[in-house]
Amino acid sequence: MDAVPAVKRYRSIWISDVHLGTRGCQAELLLDFLKHTESDHLFLVGDIVDGWRLKKSWYWPQAHNDVVQKIMRRARKGVEVYYIPGNHDEAARDYVGLQFGGVHVVDEWVHTTADGRRLLITHGDKFDAVVRYAKWLALLGDHAYVTLLHVNTLFNWVRRKLGFNYWSLSAYLKHKAKTAVEFIGKYEEALGDEARRRKVDGVVCGHIHTAEMRDIEGILYCNDGDWVESCTALVEHDSGALEIIHWTEVMAQRLATTGPSSSPTGGKIKAKELTAKEREAA
Repeated sequence: MDAVPAVKRYRSIWISDVHLGTRGCQAELLLDFLKHTESDHLFLVGDIVDGWRLKKSWYWPQAHNDVVQKIMRRARKGVEVYYIPGNHDEAARDYVGLQFGGVHVVDEWVHTTADGRRLLITHGDKFDAVVRYAKWLALLGDHAYVTLLHVNTLFNWVRRKLGFNYWSLSAYLKHKAKTAVEFIGKYEEALGDEARRRKVDGVVCGHIHTAEMRDIEGILYCNDGDWVESCTALVEHDSGALEIIHWTEVMAQRLATTGPSSSPTGGKIKAKELTAKEREAA
């Protein structure tokens, strides 16, 4: 029998843009991540539940409920869990300052790393001019993005039938579009300016579904990515060092050493096909 993979411990974990309540949510992969990691601090950096989509049509499979239960269980066991609502779960902003089952709802947070750096944690939508100044455009963009995800599902179904690995068409097109309008650069600069104004050492955000960690004129910019396309998280080691974890890559390494029994899908598909398989079920 294959050995059970060890649980990796971190000082802090940041996840965002899970979009529970949508068919694009990679809940099974997030459950696998939560099963194999633990931390003293867990930050939920917005868009955990997609209220925009749930208002239009109800979609809530068991795996989505399991994610919520697993997070609540961590809070009950003493993990400091902070929930910073985003634009898709903005209704939770009405409860800022309260806690539910040990989960603290806050508008933002300043976290001090083990090596003494102060990081401003915010979802990031407040710095997105489209969301902040023209909400109807953001809603139109959400509909277009969901349509693009469906196109991506069909595209990768054809690729899999032809023997090719998964490729994110939506991420590619989104990157190209944002590069053209310099959106990502302006978004990062705006957050860097805010961190500088607040006299902190860096910022942790989500919102744009693009995991990245880089220096912006002396300010550390960290985006923890998402659990729709990239399945990434930001983690802090006990030393204070920060790292972006790409969970599909971690799973591929685990499957190579422990076998298919450690896969959340029971090893019915290869590690590189996991994301594609989940999208096909959407």
